[in-house]
Amino acid sequence: MIRQAVILAGGRGTRLAEETTLRPKPLVEIGGAPILWHIMKLFYAQGVQDFIICLGYKGYLIKEFFANYRLHRSDVTFDFSSSDIRYHKNRAENWRVTLIDTGEDTMTGGRLKRIRPHLTNSHFYMTYGDGVADIDLEQLASSHRASGKLATVTAVTPPGRFGALTLDDRNLVSQFQEKPEGDHSFINGGFFVLSPAVLDLIKGDQTVWEREPLETLAKSSNLNAYRHNGFWHPMDTMRDRLYLDDLWHTGRAPWKLWKEDDA
Repeated sequence: MIRQAVILAGGRGTRLAEETTLRPKPLVEIGGAPILWHIMKLFYAQGVQDFIICLGYKGYLIKEFFANYRLHRSDVTFDFSSSDIRYHKNRAENWRVTLIDTGEDTMTGGRLKRIRPHLTNSHFYMTYGDGVADIDLEQLASSHRASGKLATVTAVTPPGRFGALTLDDRNLVSQFQEKPEGDHSFINGGFFVLSPAVLDLIKGDQTVWEREPLETLAKSSNLNAYRHNGFWHPMDTMRDRLYLDDLWHTGRAPWKLWKEDDA
């Protein structure tokens, strides 16, 4: 079983500037908790406890979030006479979180290359810090193992952004579909399984993971695709954030693979 996940959390999130002028995009909240927390919870619900988070833009805020995480997730008694702190009902997850400053202007590939010394397994999960899915990680890992390739990418069909009209020859609307699926072409949905060997394809900080490394893997027949037909949604814009927030608050969040009382 793959037990280590790398999360890219260093980008500026300029398309969500309403939120990201003050905090990094992975700390933008859905249902009162950062989307980074939601991503880690969906991994943790499926057995992943060891996380490496690649920091960049305002990364110190992510460090502060985890530095205070146990405090925020627990009831606590402060005894000022003895300077003792006693935690009660500790609801913090059993996570091991390594936070690595990978540079404010480093590209996605460069961020991955910088965390190589912290990898502990022959394969690891990798995803972005701004998207959620109801993905079955064991099926993803099984697809990777069966392929024998160096890398596996989750292929998803993007959600439609606008209502679709079907017109007849009289210019009458014969069908209306609000937010249909995209054009049924697959895109990179994140949620990779990677061998550390793929990091050899990354030249340096300015290498974009989605360009030369993935293109090289594809050309050399070393990039497997796992088709995910379930829920997947990025948080690129305020509209996305509000949509995901509404799903959470109305109890319809497909990526919530854990129970409320799960630590």
